[in-house]
Amino acid sequence: MTQARLTGIALRGIVSAVPERHEGEAELAARFGADAARRIAEATGIRGRHLVPEGQCTSDLAVAAAERLMRRLGWSPDDIDLLVFVSQTHDHILPATACLAQKRLGLPKGCAAFDLSLGCSGYVYGLWAAGGLLPTLGGRGRALLLAGDTTSRLLDADDRSVAPLFGDAATATALELDPAAPPLHVDLGTDGAGAPYLIVPGGAMRRPAEAGAPRTGPEGDRLFMDGTQVFAFTLREVPGAIRATLERAGWTAADVDAFVLHQANEMMIRRLGQKVGATEAQLVLALAAHGNTSSASIPLAMTEALAGPLTAGRRKLLLSGFGVGWSWATAALEAGPLGACETVTVDAAGRIAEPRP
Repeated sequence: MTQARLTGIALRGIVSAVPERHEGEAELAARFGADAARRIAEATGIRGRHLVPEGQCTSDLAVAAAERLMRRLGWSPDDIDLLVFVSQTHDHILPATACLAQKRLGLPKGCAAFDLSLGCSGYVYGLWAAGGLLPTLGGRGRALLLAGDTTSRLLDADDRSVAPLFGDAATATALELDPAAPPLHVDLGTDGAGAPYLIVPGGAMRRPAEAGAPRTGPEGDRLFMDGTQVFAFTLREVPGAIRATLERAGWTAADVDAFVLHQANEMMIRRLGQKVGATEAQLVLALAAHGNTSSASIPLAMTEALAGPLTAGRRKLLLSGFGVGWSWATAALEAGPLGACETVTVDAAGRIAEPRP
């Protein structure tokens, strides 16, 4: 495990954006049968997902979230020194989606912008990367961390092992240099042996898409997941990483106000909570209406479940993302009061509706 301690980095706000289309149990029942839809919901805790329309990309949601966040905080585009874009569903193979977002947001040419191609662990990796780099850049000392995925674009809609589980979302997080900010402790890990168990095999350089090639399976360009292997990996690696991060921060489980774990499925979150000593009240469960939103799941859970506490005052948070790669990342930080913490809905044209109650 790699551990890091970042100082002088404050989290100022988070906005999450979801597409307006929502698919629930009724739509799944029509496709897979009522009994199958009910069993999936009971086993995972997922009862619906927001899905992008044809032609809408992760950057469309992320840019809408970032524009909203900067307006709420009163930040000018010229204030931004760094933009980090975390996603596995990029607009193009090249250029980097961060470059497209920099242009659309009107950020200055002096803004450093790059992509991190990570999924479930990506938000915490993004906090580490942006928080570590920001003090080296000078300028206004402000960064945007954009994280999200439109995984539905990679799914076979008839594959009941993945189609009912994954939703689409993107998030924007504002970070700022602040000498008074409490330290942020991060624990990172990787085991590439897990790559075959959660993968989109085809469509890139190793197995380019070919006319007539199968869309699913070991050569396809649709998402494949071995859920048993994912569950086993999570319970094997993540509890130790969480305990190590708590120890590094000088916290016990009882000191944490909220454990915000990757929102993959409810059973997994509860099992992890038991293993690290989190109580029911400390565990954040915010996946029922959203499903697994990959790199967006942690910040989306924060805007859904913790908006009140995080805008009212400071809270001790334990964040942990884990999955595709295998890759995992955990952070212990104190955040709040935030200037913005909300979830908005984005229509097919990229327009934002008013925040939901």
